[in-house]
Amino acid sequence: MQQLKDYFSQHEARIREELVALTSDLVAQPTVNPGKARLADFPYLRVSGQESRAALVASKKLRDWGFQPRILEAEPERGNLLVTYGSDGPELLLGLHLDVVPPGDGWASDPFQVELRDGRLYGRGTLDDKGPLAASMLALKALKDVGVPLRGRVTIAALASEEFREPGEPDPGFAYMYANGFLNPNAAIIPDVGENLRRIDVAEKGRLVLGIKTHGRQAHGSTPELGVNAGVALCEALAAIHRLQLPHSPHPVLGSPTINVGVLRSGEAANVVPAAGYGEVDIRWVPGQDAEGIVAMVLDTARQALAASLPEATVEVTILSATEPHGVAADSLLVRSIQRCTQEDLGFTPQPFGIGGGTFAKAFNLAGIPAVGFGPGDEDQYHVTNESISLDELYQFTRLICFIAIDFLGTK
Repeated sequence: MQQLKDYFSQHEARIREELVALTSDLVAQPTVNPGKARLADFPYLRVSGQESRAALVASKKLRDWGFQPRILEAEPERGNLLVTYGSDGPELLLGLHLDVVPPGDGWASDPFQVELRDGRLYGRGTLDDKGPLAASMLALKALKDVGVPLRGRVTIAALASEEFREPGEPDPGFAYMYANGFLNPNAAIIPDVGENLRRIDVAEKGRLVLGIKTHGRQAHGSTPELGVNAGVALCEALAAIHRLQLPHSPHPVLGSPTINVGVLRSGEAANVVPAAGYGEVDIRWVPGQDAEGIVAMVLDTARQALAASLPEATVEVTILSATEPHGVAADSLLVRSIQRCTQEDLGFTPQPFGIGGGTFAKAFNLAGIPAVGFGPGDEDQYHVTNESISLDELYQFTRLICFIAIDFLGTK
């Protein structure tokens, strides 16, 4: 461990320069993942994501450093990067992604040309997730340069298609890599949560997106009494769902479930009584609840609301997407390792917490691979104009990955 600390002390300036240069090279590859419907809006893309661009840049640099990376494609140009340092034994994986969201408008500079201002790197992907990828790569280089004899190995998996996937579209990233046996670590760190290295994501809520359809009877707007207004029925049903209190036991880090009414659509014109209404509801649920039970409760709530106000209207509920909640113990070996190393190197202990959203950690955990979210960056910098990340934190994360690998895996 001391030899590695000496390495960072002696080479800090160079490592910081390499972090800027490598992040810049990765960001310069516009691996925007907008989906097929919007592909024409991005003339620099041949396919949505086109992650192989960034994978090739990373692979070339890794080969220059003496590694043997692999690029694995489920579909042409949708590459996944895999590279390992160490020996046979337990495996600690760093799970990142190569795609980014569209840049949007209002940037102070070219979103695909990194600018270093006031100690921060600006550009699309500097935080999410190319800056952390650069840090992870330089951590592997540090371990190799020092020749740390790990009792196991550290693997970087930089995957495709995290930001967006069409409904029903096969996953060319995690699902492809896991199904084909390329991902089977003992534990994983997902540096895609922000939190400035001060918190560890140990649990994530499940998500149910429900479609709510109401059916009525069309009529002329001048004689609404002859129709059954499906738009009003939709409002009644969604208002009742909004007020619904789902039975649950509060989770120690996730708290309680939430319900959000996000979509309401009905009607063609003001002088027509609408015969159909459509809404979408986003429910984030916690361990101990049951997805089927939640759906049944939502449907029953909507039906009761219509029975009381518009008994001639009908309602149906369909599941549009569903993921389960997940979590690892807040005192697991990996969490304790991260805490020890961060306390020793940075002087503070990151605390476990849970989120309502989802990261790659969920895919790993639901596949039986213990995974936590931990990394640099500010959580309010995700998917925003002028996305940025602190160079200091990227450097700190580079160091921490090395120390965590030694602490978690041990050395010979």
